[in-house]
Amino acid sequence: MRVLIVEDEPFMAEAIRDGLRLAAIAADIAGDGGAALEMLGVNAYDIAVLDRDIPGPSGDEVAAHIVASGSGMPIIMLTAADRLDDKASGFGLGADDYLTKPFELGELVLRLRALDRRRAHSRPPVREIAGLRVDPFRREVHRDGRYTALTRKQFAVLEVLVAAEGGVVTAEALLERAWDENADPFTNAVRITVSALRKRLGEPWIIATVPGAGYRIDVPPAAANADGDAAPGADEDGAPGEDGERERG
Repeated sequence: MRVLIVEDEPFMAEAIRDGLRLAAIAADIAGDGGAALEMLGVNAYDIAVLDRDIPGPSGDEVAAHIVASGSGMPIIMLTAADRLDDKASGFGLGADDYLTKPFELGELVLRLRALDRRRAHSRPPVREIAGLRVDPFRREVHRDGRYTALTRKQFAVLEVLVAAEGGVVTAEALLERAWDENADPFTNAVRITVSALRKRLGEPWIIATVPGAGYRIDVPPAAANADGDAAPGADEDGAPGEDGERERG
């Protein structure tokens, strides 16, 4: 999940961002309405956490822009006002949820996850593919019934790959969806994380490397194809391909 935080108080914005990252939720910050509109036009976000009282285009105007875009992106509004008519006007603008300052970060995380499940209501909350069972709510992964412990980043990458349902996901898309705007586009973090994730999930390798394209979840063959070709994403001896290098740092 990737969230846009629109908040003009730097300390609060950074505290929210850092707290969300600890909960494995990628988050970017926009300090005013203009920056928010610019970032919405460039990046793909799942949910907006929007303070109504911000400089530039107001939070209400940013909300109206999101609604008019037809993206269906859920909005959680933040405000210091707790009057019912303020909340009513916010919901009237298209807000999906409301939090009054001050609030507990844990409550925001719960509301974000609830909105994300609601947003993806057409998909099962627990995803299963090729022997993998990924539960985003409980942050659990099982392979062939065996629990596998993953780091936050490994889980985020696996979520994106599983959501693609066997389709190829580029390294750039993984960087966008599992990291955030501060990630270095020239980093090898994706390659190293995929390599470590592949090892955590164990053999037979289930994450295939598609040369020149990206990665995908693959139904692992028993050994090799009938014509003797090596398994996708592996060397001829069955070891991981280019991503099977030793994890660094």
